[in-house]
Amino acid sequence: MLTAGEVAALIAAVVWTVLVAFMCVALVKLTRLLSETTKVVAEFGERARPMLDDLAGTVERTGASLDRVEEITANLATTTEDVSTVTALTRSVVTGPLVKVASFSYGVRRVLGQRRALALVRGRRRRRERR
Repeated sequence: MLTAGEVAALIAAVVWTVLVAFMCVALVKLTRLLSETTKVVAEFGERARPMLDDLAGTVERTGASLDRVEEITANLATTTEDVSTVTALTRSVVTGPLVKVASFSYGVRRVLGQRRALALVRGRRRRRERR
């Protein structure tokens, strides 16, 4: 029969054997995972280079487009200032004579209205005097 120390040593040996087997399985799986990860990273690197080149080209084209938009915006601002100046000039050229004509026509209408009113008053007086 086995002594208590021998049984304990046998149990410890079995436990260590099972533990080593689990560790070996885990190490094999970890090795496979690392090799697959290496493959994925390598494929990503191969695919990323053309994508980065395309991205750099896109950024350059976008920068050129933004430069053109900036030029258009500057030209539009200049055009807006020019239109504002022309509008102010037109307003000053047209408004002055227009106000003068309106004032003159108002004065003429008022004088004519007063003459008519005066003529009506004189006509009424003449009629009264005839009676």
